[in-house]
Amino acid sequence: MAGTEKLKLREVLKEIEMSRAAFYRMRARGKAPKLIKLPNGQLRCRRSDLDAWWSSLEDAA
Repeated sequence: MAGTEKLKLREVLKEIEMSRAAFYRMRARGKAPKLIKLPNGQLRCRRSDLDAWWSSLEDAA
């Protein structure tokens, strides 16, 4: 199921064509896609959350 796919942060950064530093600044402002923090400290993003984030940007434009 595509909505339950979990992307690594580097995959998200590649898709949105953004540096890690820029992403963290956007995240600090509450403007980034929702992330999941794993017990080992790694971050993941559900495909459905990233798609919803893209949609919200389209709506705002």
